[in-house]
Amino acid sequence: MSTLGRTSALRVARLAALGLALALHPTSEAFNAVPRSAVQHLSRRASSPSRPASTRLHSTEPLSDNPLSILSKSQTSDRTNDLMLGEDAGIYNFDDEKWGALGEAGWVTFFAAVGTILTAVAVLWIYPPTGYGDDFVHFLETDVAHGNSHLVTLAFGIIFPIVHSGLASLRPFGEKIVGARTWRVIFAFPSLCLAYSWIVYFISHAHDGVQFYDISHVGWVHALAWLTNFASFLFLYPSVYNLKEVAAVEKPKIHLWETGIIRITRHPQYVGQAMWSAAHLAMVGTSFTLLTMALLVGHHAFACWNGDRRLEAEHGEAFLKIKERTSVVPFQAVWEGRQTLPDDYWKELLRAPLVLIAVGSIGAYFAHPYMQAGAALARNTGLAPGGILDPIFLELN
Repeated sequence: MSTLGRTSALRVARLAALGLALALHPTSEAFNAVPRSAVQHLSRRASSPSRPASTRLHSTEPLSDNPLSILSKSQTSDRTNDLMLGEDAGIYNFDDEKWGALGEAGWVTFFAAVGTILTAVAVLWIYPPTGYGDDFVHFLETDVAHGNSHLVTLAFGIIFPIVHSGLASLRPFGEKIVGARTWRVIFAFPSLCLAYSWIVYFISHAHDGVQFYDISHVGWVHALAWLTNFASFLFLYPSVYNLKEVAAVEKPKIHLWETGIIRITRHPQYVGQAMWSAAHLAMVGTSFTLLTMALLVGHHAFACWNGDRRLEAEHGEAFLKIKERTSVVPFQAVWEGRQTLPDDYWKELLRAPLVLIAVGSIGAYFAHPYMQAGAALARNTGLAPGGILDPIFLELN
């Protein structure tokens, strides 16, 4: 192994040790287990008088004795070797967060917006007597697939990418017509509806088709699948961290990121989906699951190309320069010497959004029985023809 490879491996090992220590012992003792040089390392150039304080590459603020303080206020890593063309991913400061009044860019408006869109999805799509999700699935099952569940998931695997990636690609044109916030709603609503129906259908039919193998009862396989699945959720594109933009409370932007998970892979969503799919396929070795996982990974592979195209259109030369220093394959840019992980790289990962995602992924694991029960309920409820908008459709006809 080359010196660069050994250095990168050591850095990854140190990050893993830090995460394990904090997970098992979230106390000052666990934090003190991290080498002091990694915790208190300061960039010599951060305090350079030639660089304004607002653009310093490295935080000179000492860490609090409370290890959890780094979650309430992110610490910046040593960015001496960065191009400084992209944003620092996952930066969070609790003091900057405000509840605000309804209509302001605060958390009250966020929860109101999320509640509104989820209520719309529930009423117009999920609840059979008022929604149209059951009609849509029934149409796919009877008129398109004629009872073949493999053809239904294939249809989902074609329709969802067209809608999701299609609306994402139309974003520059749509925002000019209706604005960034309204276009986010137009983009999110059908994506949420289709994602819900596909997930429920997958849970209900995961064991359909040919059973290639069944190793779900093997302890180490289950443990490895669980760890892979857990890690996959940490490979989310950093724009997901900006919840207020996701909910269109703040104006959505096409961000150019340069730190965090982007150093490892420029397309973390693709890598995470591949890991998630591999973990689930290991536990459910059926032809239906294999087809569904292939469709999901295939969509995300296309999104790598489409994402690069959109970023280049938005950021031009700045994106191309960052693209040269990053890779799709995890760690490829690191071992090729195009990307350098800072000695204090762990500061870019130990941030509030990623910790929240980690907690949420653990919660999702324990929620699996409820997901399965909900999918069974949806399947057994069957078709309730029509929905709440029928009177409007009749008037139009």
